[in-house]
Amino acid sequence: MNLVEAAVRPAVEVDFPALSTVMADAFVARPIGAWLVPDVAQRPALLHRYAHLVLMHGFEHGQVDTTDDLAAVTVWYRRLEPAPPAATWMYDLDRLFGPHAPRFALLHAYVDAVLPHTPHHHLAHVAARPGRGGAARALLAGHHARLDAEGLPAYTEISSTRPREDLFAWLGYEPRSPILLEPGGPALWRPQPCERLTGGLPRRVRLHRAATPFRGRAAAAATPRSP
Repeated sequence: MNLVEAAVRPAVEVDFPALSTVMADAFVARPIGAWLVPDVAQRPALLHRYAHLVLMHGFEHGQVDTTDDLAAVTVWYRRLEPAPPAATWMYDLDRLFGPHAPRFALLHAYVDAVLPHTPHHHLAHVAARPGRGGAARALLAGHHARLDAEGLPAYTEISSTRPREDLFAWLGYEPRSPILLEPGGPALWRPQPCERLTGGLPRRVRLHRAATPFRGRAAAAATPRSP
């Protein structure tokens, strides 16, 4: 799919059942899904519930984008000031996930701890149906263009076993300083735009070194570190 072929638009609540499935399927396929819900039997249902929660939260406090065919979804937050603490999620996490809530809460705490302290947009979630990576690329390219116009950097974390071969690598990102989720969890890679973008990649604002999040206890222990 060419970027121009994907009709990008803001998501509305009627889209959320379908988009929750897209996002939940992505969670199930990623290493972080198994860490969040170790119980294989409960994993699909709980991750679908979590997907719906993050979509609703993004709809109320951030920006949720999709394509006309609901093939992909992104959740962005405009972080011109420090983000609210992860504790704001605790009530919903405890209510919806019971004994599984601590790992969901820990994930939010880890992410909060390493968010940049300068103004940026935070890509909290991105997911696409299998074989529809072009739709996700269209969503990201469109948002990056808006960031370029505003002169703001982007920041994200990804759960990937091959961070140099995924969607963000296509967009010119390089993985750096992963966060290791404890106990025994996967690495959350924090991609940053590489110094040189090759021809054909979308132009975008680099993540300035001043915007790089501090290495808290979780990140400081992470290895390896890319140069």
